[in-house]
Amino acid sequence: MTGAAQVAGEVAGEVAPGDALMSTIGLPLLVLVLFYFLLILPQQRRFKQHNSMLEGLKKGDKVVTGGGLVGKIDKVIDEKEVVVDLGNGLKVTALRSTIQGMADAALPANDTKAETAAKKKS
Repeated sequence: MTGAAQVAGEVAGEVAPGDALMSTIGLPLLVLVLFYFLLILPQQRRFKQHNSMLEGLKKGDKVVTGGGLVGKIDKVIDEKEVVVDLGNGLKVTALRSTIQGMADAALPANDTKAETAAKKKS
């Protein structure tokens, strides 16, 4: 028994007190750094890009609203509201914050309707 206790004491004596603290703090710190670079930083970039797109809205831009409505900007009322023309004479006032993006960028890659419409125009 004394041999096992002596070996355990030697092993415990080899670990410096600072190493235990670094291993305890190191892993959560590494997780936080990864969390920042993988989740928080990209979200901040998307937020800035979306805000710059909203600030640059002008008459004639084709947009998609949060509800999925696709239309063209008919009039910019102020920094918070725009009038969106949905077609057939239907115009709605929408908050800029509800605009999700530009309609051309929002179309799926396999959307054949847009391709056939483009072919008919030419």
